[in-house]
Formats: sequence, structure tokens, C-alpha cells
Amino acid sequence: MALIVQKYGGTSVGSLDLIRKVAQRVIKTKTEGHEVVVVLSAMAGETDRLLGMARQMAKDPEPREVDVLISTGEQVSVALFCLAVNGMGHEARSLLGFQARILTDTIYGKARIQDIDVTRIREQLGRGRIVAVAGFQGLDERGNITTLGRGGSDTTAVALAATLKADACEIFTDVSGVFTTDPNVCQEARKLEKLTYEEMLEMASLGAKVLDIRSVEFGMKYGVPIWVRHSQTDEPGTLICEETNDMEDMIIRGVVYSRKEARITITRVPDRPGIAVAILSPISSANIVVDMIIQNTSAGGEGFTDFSFTVPKDDFEKSMLLVRDVAQRIGGEKVLGDDAIAKVSLVGVGMRNHAGVASRMFGLLAAEGINIRMISTSEIKISCVIDEKYTELAVRTLHSGFGLDRE
Repeated sequence: MALIVQKYGGTSVGSLDLIRKVAQRVIKTKTEGHEVVVVLSAMAGETDRLLGMARQMAKDPEPREVDVLISTGEQVSVALFCLAVNGMGHEARSLLGFQARILTDTIYGKARIQDIDVTRIREQLGRGRIVAVAGFQGLDERGNITTLGRGGSDTTAVALAATLKADACEIFTDVSGVFTTDPNVCQEARKLEKLTYEEMLEMASLGAKVLDIRSVEFGMKYGVPIWVRHSQTDEPGTLICEETNDMEDMIIRGVVYSRKEARITITRVPDRPGIAVAILSPISSANIVVDMIIQNTSAGGEGFTDFSFTVPKDDFEKSMLLVRDVAQRIGGEKVLGDDAIAKVSLVGVGMRNHAGVASRMFGLLAAEGINIRMISTSEIKISCVIDEKYTELAVRTLHSGFGLDRE
């Protein structure tokens, strides 16, 4: 007997018929002799609908009350799922985030899991029941409902798998696994049999929509095998796991892109110690994530620098207001913003032992007339910021140029 945590996203539970199909799949796993904990997202579109209602009530709705509101989407899903399972002659019990004792910090809308008390879940499993846990939500130290942000149900599932010491965590979605790139952009994209945690972490952080980055972090930290699978087929999917010896044979594992970036530049900033922290501290205090950073000598002469960085596009306007205030205080000349950019990245553990990947990437983009505006690298990835209009061309060019369209 194995303990398996399964997570089903919004498209997998988007209707009553789909919820019934999920119930049948879970029952099949249970009747094969396994213990099953199921994590469910809200029905497709429900969270957006609830957020829309909140904005109709208040121009700037209070985050605490927004979390109370949008957490109801998962409550509906787990209740309907358990009703379906029970109606099929099996036992299931639903637990909301606070009932499952998923304890978080107090950052509403972007809460992070701090601890999970699985006593009640184990008690229900001990009674032979399927346990359905509401994804995306938790409880802070003051007893308030919190939500984990977009993709939070993935994080709930992997965190539960880690705490329960589950044998596997299966993430069921509307794709059959992780591909070498987005099949909607490149028809030659191929499904990967397995990826390292590090590769998936980079791909998730760089724009791949398959898994939430925090779920991969939990998997890597606690060694939880994560399967990405299609909710409507029996295909094995893609395994996210520890690195094995054969994984470096393939230099590049995937091409990832994100159109959710924006770039901010402060020109002619005084070049002295403490400037970077003066610029970025207000951004950090606003819980805005800064990604790529470039600092170089200003065209205005020595003693000044141009400071550029990227932020999520959703935080662009807020960031611009903060940076304009900072620029005025530190004596910067201009604040320039651009949200018509995209980030295209290569990912692969094989980069560690193969030279020339960056120059090849730059050459392929140059041959297509695509200008690179920012560059960032790590041990297993290279990212370039380009004009958004060239995104799909860049993805297809790199996918073909590095042979990812070949078996």
C-alpha cells in the first residue's frame, strides 16, 4: 500500500461531470489498495469571478476579506467531490485549509506555508476514507483565513505530500506532462519523461505554467517525487525528481518564455555605495519580486550609472510609483518603464559541462534580427529580455536551433 497525494486543477473540476470523473479516478486509486489524499482547486473561472465581485464592492478591497471570499471556491470543489464519492458507494471527507491545519504567515493573497499538522488527515485515512483537502488556503496565527496566491493548490499538494511522507505526489492538469516548450507556440514541442527539481524550478520561475514554483521548492527540499499528468488520460506524464547520471546528456531540456515581465530603468543615478539597496528596498517592502538587474555606466559620464531591473507586469504601475519617489530622493534623472517585453530562457542541467551555449543562443537570435535588451544567467539557465512582439519567433528559433524538435 502506498500513500499518494493527488491534486486536480480548476480545469479538471470545471463542471459537475468533470468532478464525477475525478471522483472515479480517485476511487480507482483507492481500490488498488492505496491511501489517497486529494487536493482540489476551485472550479475553472471561479476565483476570477469572485475577485471581480470584490472589485465591484470596493475599488481597493481589503486583502483579508478578499481571502475570506476567494477561499470559498475550493470549499465548493471539495464538498462536491466528496458528495460524488459518497454517492458512488465510497467514503470521503472534506477538510478546509484551517481544518487540515495548514498554518501560514499573515501575507494575505500571497501567504507562505509555515507548518502543517496532519493529525486530522491521518485520523481520516486510518478510517479508510479518501481525504479531500481544499487547496490554495490556510490559517494564520491569529485564526484568519489566508490564501497562497495563484498556483497555490500545487503548493498545498506537495507540502502535504512532504509532511505526510507520501510515496508520490501526482499533479493532474489539462496537459499530459512537461514539454520542451509551449506546444501552443511550437508544434514540434515534445513531452519530457523526467526533469530534475532544479530544471523544473528554473522553468517554473521563468514562465512555464505547469507547476507553481513553491511546490517545486517543497518537492526538492523534501525529496517528494512529483508526477505531472493529464486528468483525462492514463498516460504516465513527466516525473520531477532528483538528478540522475543520464540527465546531463541532453544539454538543453526546454525553452521557456514569459510575457508577464516589465522593465524599469532609472537613468543617471549617482554611482556610490548604497544606491542599489535604496532603489530596491521599497520594492521589496511592497512584496514585489525583482528578477533581472543590470547596472552600467551612464551615457552621461563617470560618476553616474543607469540602473535597470524587471518586475512582474501586474506590479508594474505600483513599482513605477515607488521608483519615481526613490529617484527623486537619490537624485536620479529619469524613470523609464516598458511593459512590452518578454523573457525567453534556455534551461538544462547539461549546461554545467558544455561550453558555448550562450554564444549559440545569441547567434540564433541575432540571425532572426531579434535584439537582446537584458541578459541573466545561472548554472543551468540563460535568459534574455527581448521585445514582446518577437516572443514566438524566438521560442521556435531556439527550440529548433538546439535540436529540441528531434527525438
